[in-house]
Amino acid sequence: MSIKQFLLGVMIMALPLAAVAGVDTIVLGMGCFWGAEKRMSEIPGVTDVESGYAGGDAARAGYADVLGLEKMIRRGKSTLRNHAEVIKVAFDPDQVSLRTILIKFWENHDPTQGDRQGNDQGSNYRSAIYANSDAQRAVALETRDAYQSALSSAGQGRITTEIAPLRNYNRAETDHQDYLKKNPDGYCGLGGTGVSFPGEAAKPMPASLPADALHFERQLIVFEAEECPYCKQFQAEVLNGWTAATPVIATLNPNPPENWTLEKALFATPTIVLFEQGKEVSRYTGYTGDKDRFWKWLGYQLLTPQQRKIAFEQGTEPAFSGSHLDEKRPGMFVDPITGAPLFRSDTKFNSGTGWPSFFNPVAGAISLHEDNAHGMRRVEVRSASSGIHLGHVFDDGPPPSGKRYCINGNVLKFVPDTP
Repeated sequence: MSIKQFLLGVMIMALPLAAVAGVDTIVLGMGCFWGAEKRMSEIPGVTDVESGYAGGDAARAGYADVLGLEKMIRRGKSTLRNHAEVIKVAFDPDQVSLRTILIKFWENHDPTQGDRQGNDQGSNYRSAIYANSDAQRAVALETRDAYQSALSSAGQGRITTEIAPLRNYNRAETDHQDYLKKNPDGYCGLGGTGVSFPGEAAKPMPASLPADALHFERQLIVFEAEECPYCKQFQAEVLNGWTAATPVIATLNPNPPENWTLEKALFATPTIVLFEQGKEVSRYTGYTGDKDRFWKWLGYQLLTPQQRKIAFEQGTEPAFSGSHLDEKRPGMFVDPITGAPLFRSDTKFNSGTGWPSFFNPVAGAISLHEDNAHGMRRVEVRSASSGIHLGHVFDDGPPPSGKRYCINGNVLKFVPDTP
């Protein structure tokens, strides 16, 4: 190889990817760059998506710098323009046009929110298109005007997206690259406004839940999305076996029933919202298979302070003070949160200890755990469905098991047999 060929090779290696492989790039702000990176990388023809910061006054900036400056701006201690969290989208123009890229940009976030996207607030979360050329800017303006027409027809607000030349781009830290692939945290972004770009296939909004078919006093609503694996996991692991007394229903519409109110807009799915009197009182966002954590959230909404102390802090009610000590009717004692059966009344006996006692649980209803607290060696009994603490089991019970399941009555719910 000659020196000339060697130097030519070095020059080619030093060129930007776009110059070598015919790849073009556009820098976009869609709020938090984690979800934006994932959504835009799924477009056929996109070769790479990189998280970064751009559009601010500082030549160099990292995550801590952006957050720090935003705090100063809010306190009125700085007039500098902050960077936005952005993604640099690299694409092959022979496979996908810039116009198609921008159509997906408009549809996959809400460009009408100003310095905000979902729950994330601040100028660093603004919607933005940072162009590399006049040609890119022209496509940005053309698609913006077309999408504004669609938004206006749907009764939506004005687009606030910043369209400007690219300046001061900084690649984000390694931890922020491919974040949702490396850290699936149990929820899927809701995406945009639900309004399709003109000429694109319409995406009909699922009908909202009818309020008159729900329980106004107390109702759980699971807000889902079609392409959300966490929603399907929650359905399979929790909803499909639902036996709790609290009514639950799932919907693909991100809006509450008519005349019901959410405390704030949804930003991800699945989000499980507890409504009382038609108003949100609590919500649980995201699901990664941790059923105990979900039931603990719900339990904190439904149980009394005394019940919570037993269920979640391994507390014990004073002897002869709890519920159901003298309950003798035929029926089932169930988990107070999940409604899952725990003990049948025909396995209950009078142990004289001051706590409801049973010689057999329902098959699969409980789990046993070693407990060395308070200087004692005992076997703890928990509900298999919710994970809450129930009591302990001892080897001094009657036949046929010889076991005494000593259970706190206040974390049992009794359901009598139907005549």
